[in-house]
Amino acid sequence: MFTALLIWFEFSICAALIGWAGTRLCRYADVIADKTGLSGSWVGLILLATVTSLPELVTGVSALTLANVPNIAVGSLLGSCVFNLAILVVLDYLVRGESLYRRASPSHILSAGFGVILIGFVGLNVLLVGKTTFNIIHMGIYTPAIVLFYIVAMRALYIHERAQVKEFVEQVADRYPDMTLHQAYLRYALSAMAVIAAGIYLPFVGTQLAEVMGWHNTFVGTLFIAGITSLPEFAVSIAAFRMGALDMAIANLLGSNLFNIFILALEDIIFLTGPLLTHTSPLHAFSAMSAVIMSGIVIVGLVYRPSTRLFLSIGWISLSLFTLYLLNTYVFYLHGGE
Repeated sequence: MFTALLIWFEFSICAALIGWAGTRLCRYADVIADKTGLSGSWVGLILLATVTSLPELVTGVSALTLANVPNIAVGSLLGSCVFNLAILVVLDYLVRGESLYRRASPSHILSAGFGVILIGFVGLNVLLVGKTTFNIIHMGIYTPAIVLFYIVAMRALYIHERAQVKEFVEQVADRYPDMTLHQAYLRYALSAMAVIAAGIYLPFVGTQLAEVMGWHNTFVGTLFIAGITSLPEFAVSIAAFRMGALDMAIANLLGSNLFNIFILALEDIIFLTGPLLTHTSPLHAFSAMSAVIMSGIVIVGLVYRPSTRLFLSIGWISLSLFTLYLLNTYVFYLHGGE
């Protein structure tokens, strides 16, 4: 009993550290956007999404090279994609007067669409494990394809967002006169280091938790580790919303999903035992498909831009996202040990 409480306490410490540093990441990224003239969506996609996904990266590398638990590495990434999309439900609840999707920029359709393609591609390869043997050295053929498509996606998003830079600069100019760009970069780096430190320790806590509670690594990785490594996205998105940077909050979540899939390719490169997906549970395909469907629902919301509120001040888009998140959780609770 004492051992279980100690492990949950360690889990809480990691969560608190990641959440605390995540709120500061948002502030300093916004300062950098203000000083450099980058658009809010672009900062969310690149600057915020990359660093708030560092726990997934560090946790995955640690899980593969130190703890040797590939199911936690893959589960934390795909589970994080589902969790990130569920955070949109919270944002929709916080937006008063109208739906989140009526206020959000339509430019997010592009990043959500790229998310459908990348996450769906990973889910397809999870299902094909054992049915194809075409690999490159120790990696799956999917790894170079993911890297290439991620680069193409970032290039396309940059070109798309560049046209909005001038308008964004006019809206946010001179909001941080008391902080220099150099100070913002330094504090941003320090906050990122705090996030990384907690991420290194997470796989070991997760493995201990699975042993003490009698759970499988697939279940722990997809739900618990994914939830904790997604705390920066949650903290940053809420902080961005409170600062009035709603598009930055949404772009952070969608951009983090793109970067999560890129991280999976990096993990496959460092996992020398063989193609990473061949050493993990096929149940991860369910997380991938859940994230794909949820991304599709977000795209529908951004195009249709509904205004009707149905339940607890959220619309049918958010209700659908929340239902899929609960379904994903229930399936892994039932079958996470298979």
